[in-house]
Amino acid sequence: MHENVTVKQRVNAPIEKVWNALTDKAQMKEWYFDISDFELGIHNELNFFEPGDEKKYHHHGEILELIPNEKLKHTWSYPEFSKEKTIVKWELEKDGDETIVTITHKGLENFAHLGKDFQKESFQQGWNEILGEILKEFIEN
Repeated sequence: MHENVTVKQRVNAPIEKVWNALTDKAQMKEWYFDISDFELGIHNELNFFEPGDEKKYHHHGEILELIPNEKLKHTWSYPEFSKEKTIVKWELEKDGDETIVTITHKGLENFAHLGKDFQKESFQQGWNEILGEILKEFIEN
């Protein structure tokens, strides 16, 4: 059985503004993660850690698909803990003057062996907070 999380959020902003928040590393640092090596391009890799000085949970990804103002898809893994990978897909859809942002995180069963911090429920809670609260507030304020 595939363990997937999907979260949708309507944002009161044009699609271009939302896309910039998702793909500009200076903006990403303000609401998401500090991904200093982020460069938009197919097969480009990205590395980041949980916020704070602990450097907890090294995240690694590779951009798999890129359609400006529409879709960004990348792998998501924890190389220090597992060789397994999951897929995160961000999709943007224009709805009048607003944008519907959908994030889908697929393959979470690949992390089941890593313990409670890596279960589907943890990712559901995290994406709900990131998309439903933090990103929405960052873009709308």
